[in-house]
Amino acid sequence: MARETLSERFLRENAAVFEAMVSHRFTTDIERGLLPAEAFDRYLVYEGAFVDTAISIFALATAKAGTIKQKRWLIGVLDALANRQVAYFERTFAQRGIKPERFDLAEPRVEAFRAGMLEIAEKGSFLDIAAAMFAAEWMYWTWSRRVAAAPIADPLLREWVAMHADDAFAAQARWLRDQIDAADGGLDEATRARLSGVFGRVQELEIAFHEAAYGPVGEAAA
Repeated sequence: MARETLSERFLRENAAVFEAMVSHRFTTDIERGLLPAEAFDRYLVYEGAFVDTAISIFALATAKAGTIKQKRWLIGVLDALANRQVAYFERTFAQRGIKPERFDLAEPRVEAFRAGMLEIAEKGSFLDIAAAMFAAEWMYWTWSRRVAAAPIADPLLREWVAMHADDAFAAQARWLRDQIDAADGGLDEATRARLSGVFGRVQELEIAFHEAAYGPVGEAAA
């Protein structure tokens, strides 16, 4: 029987919170054609702002990476964030008439996500960052592959889902997984447990972040 990889351990130990995120009402509303337009608009502003933080996170990962091969890959990630995802948000805001300045980026759940993810990157090691971003990207890839099969009427929403289900995003999610698994042999048990905790913490932050798309607490509980 094959030995459990470290990434498999993350997924096993955090199965409940991971499932809670990939089956969050944000994902199921998209799948069923029920996501309110205002929730998508709010999410776009929050997520668009987080891309700037993600650039900082991957820049820190690049600085902390141990090999030039890792650095080259991460430079490619930075390019994709700055030139593919930022361009998507700029175009989408224009087409939907979204004015980001009208939204509160200090919303506690949104700020907790931004601050929590950045803290992991600033204070942690390369593997801490890999664990955090593996948590986020494996989650997105998982639910987006499922939801991409649904008939999504909104072309911009359909594009967003497709972007996270395509081969390029899958390759990035797998690359992060591979960095974690390749390092496993040199880690002690305390470090493995800590990294698994990072994975779970990110899912918790993501759940609250996606809930914020529906507005203030109690506004859209249905």
